[in-house]
Amino acid sequence: MAISVITFDLDNTLWDVEPALLRAEQAQRDWLLRFRPGTIEAYDHAALWEFKQSVWRRHPHLLHHVSNMRIQMLYELQVAAGYSEGRARSGAREAFAAFLAERHKVQLYEEALGVLGELASRYKLGALTNGNADIYKTDAAEHFDFALLAEEIGASKPHPDMFRAAVRCAGVAPGQMIHVGDSPEHDIRGAREVGMRTVWMNTQREAWPGGAPADREIDNLRQLPEAVASIDRAQ
Repeated sequence: MAISVITFDLDNTLWDVEPALLRAEQAQRDWLLRFRPGTIEAYDHAALWEFKQSVWRRHPHLLHHVSNMRIQMLYELQVAAGYSEGRARSGAREAFAAFLAERHKVQLYEEALGVLGELASRYKLGALTNGNADIYKTDAAEHFDFALLAEEIGASKPHPDMFRAAVRCAGVAPGQMIHVGDSPEHDIRGAREVGMRTVWMNTQREAWPGGAPADREIDNLRQLPEAVASIDRAQ
């Protein structure tokens, strides 16, 4: 069975997510300071992190819904500061919008667009993410045939539901698909357990943590076309 579909994790696979997240958190903070004064001024980094964790503990049903979880956290922060429910609800949505606008301003790895364009000429491409990044709001949009978010599926990688949904979207057998990602647990193990082939994006050149390894390992996207071709030849 020849390879016909390649799926990608997004954060730290097609781009370094840290700069975008830092800008997004700052945009959210700036909005709150301007439009909901008194909401976060009393929290240092550690205290805000503890508040976030308390929200996670109280709303486990939002575990796979990172956007709704953040909106809930923003709502509860504003209620705790004395804002009415209505103001807190609207403020949570608007503060999240400020966050998300910056979240999508990712800088793809220098080689990403060229590699994606090359692969898209021969394979169908899909995106699978546990986060709330939207590939169609990035410069790589034109190369992707489908995209799945954990919050839409109701399960996060490595749960098989994410990968089975990708198989359904692709319309091929799992063995005809390759998943590319940076997480040995979320990406490699999860994809392998539903029968997909795998490529580990190891930009930090870390040691494999144990267990069955990926079919191929790369540290730069430039190496991906050959990695895919070598898997395809071995099918």
